[in-house]
Amino acid sequence: MSTLQDAPPEAPRRLSLPIATLIGLLALAAALGVGHLVAGFVGYTASPFIAVANYVIDHSPTSVVKWAERTLGTWDKPVLKLGLAVVLVLLALLAGQLSRRTPRAGQVLVFLLGAAGVAAVYVRTDLGQVALLAPVAALVAGLAVLTFLHRTALPVEAVPERGFDRRKFLRAGVGVAAGSGVAAVVGQVAGTSANAEDSRAAVGPLVPARTAPPLPADADFAKLGSPPFLTPNPDFYRIDTALVVPQIRAEDWSLKIHGMVDREVTFSYADIRNRPLVERRVTLTCVSNEVGGPLISNATWLGVDLVDLLDQAGVQAGAEQMFATSTDGWTCGTPANVALDPARGAMLAIGMNGEPLPVEHGFPARIVIPGLYGYVSATKWVESLEFTKWDARQAYWLSRGWAEQAPIKTESRIDTPKGFAGVTAGKVRLAGTAWAQHTGIAKVEVRLDQGEWREATLSADVSKDTWRMWWIELDVPKGTHQAFVRATDRDGYTQTENRADPVPDGATGWHSVTLDAH
Repeated sequence: MSTLQDAPPEAPRRLSLPIATLIGLLALAAALGVGHLVAGFVGYTASPFIAVANYVIDHSPTSVVKWAERTLGTWDKPVLKLGLAVVLVLLALLAGQLSRRTPRAGQVLVFLLGAAGVAAVYVRTDLGQVALLAPVAALVAGLAVLTFLHRTALPVEAVPERGFDRRKFLRAGVGVAAGSGVAAVVGQVAGTSANAEDSRAAVGPLVPARTAPPLPADADFAKLGSPPFLTPNPDFYRIDTALVVPQIRAEDWSLKIHGMVDREVTFSYADIRNRPLVERRVTLTCVSNEVGGPLISNATWLGVDLVDLLDQAGVQAGAEQMFATSTDGWTCGTPANVALDPARGAMLAIGMNGEPLPVEHGFPARIVIPGLYGYVSATKWVESLEFTKWDARQAYWLSRGWAEQAPIKTESRIDTPKGFAGVTAGKVRLAGTAWAQHTGIAKVEVRLDQGEWREATLSADVSKDTWRMWWIELDVPKGTHQAFVRATDRDGYTQTENRADPVPDGATGWHSVTLDAH
């Protein structure tokens, strides 16, 4: 069957819809494959697909980011990749359709898509100029394949009566598809050859010189429905902007402390590991956590006191913020006075719950500062700490409308029963969690409907920097009721009933569940 549309002899020749569609898709495959191949050698995140996805993450409105975190959780990045892939496929189909008579319109669209990839790489602060080779190669490959296949399917010198050489086009198409696949695989292998997991496994046991106190038996009420006191590493919440988890080997990592300091200093992983290590339990909380939300976890961290490293640099008196930069380019601004306060317990952590940091939680090293929301205190894959003024550098989330100062707010939640729960009338047990990091929880109260507040039983007080569990039994009559919880911290502050959005400095309000007693 000819790819030339049946028409009177005087009608312009053009490709059939299936062939035009296939050409567009193969051009896309070639562009992505070649771009991924080159990125494997000049910087994995320079792959045009990854670079554009990162650009979308970095420039999405705060409302969209919040919706994705709340609705999709850790699936937000896979969904983004899928959505971007769908958009690219649709544009590739359009490029093919626009090129049924002449490749010119499709070439323009391919060029614009390639230029978007170049721009996405160009604006990345964590990539050098050589990384531009990846999107440029992708652009050239996409244009070349679209033009070549179009000429193969609809050669200028073609004679209508002879039709078109199906076998020649098929061989060309198969060759392009196979070459694109091989290029993508080689790029993937090359780009991930520096496997951080192998380096992490080679670290071996990390032994603290100063251990945290033993956990009391009643540190949690997990048997009654609260979370375990220590969150297992696989369950620890993860919120970051890294579309691809950075793969940094311990032997390649270093931390530079610079800016408003007396001496610029650089530490290797061996420098940190060979120092006396301290063990400290700290609960981390994400500022985008909604009232009653899950974006809070607790771990035993192992590392060194950050203030000891900063003392070696000699931070100057006028410094206002510690501007931390991650390997993937993400930035964080921490109040300098907090980072420098020995009583705060800020850490450069290299271990988590008895093992080297998991790769997705910052291996080889990350910052952990108690009492501040994560976006100003918990830089993963950290490589630079620059001391500067607030107006000199603006961190990632500050430029998106979040607050400069972000102490964690006193909050609590009901973990069991959840949401809208059917229960048996009579004694009903509720259990949950409360937190006020670096202040500590003094009391948790629960009430049914508009009744009296009743004080809950608290778990052992492990540290003012960790969450605290609670439980209580309520007399619940038949019918539908609302149970509310509130916490009071050691400073005497009782959390407010007033609901506030997480933006700009954390949510407030009482968490509640509906009890349908029968």
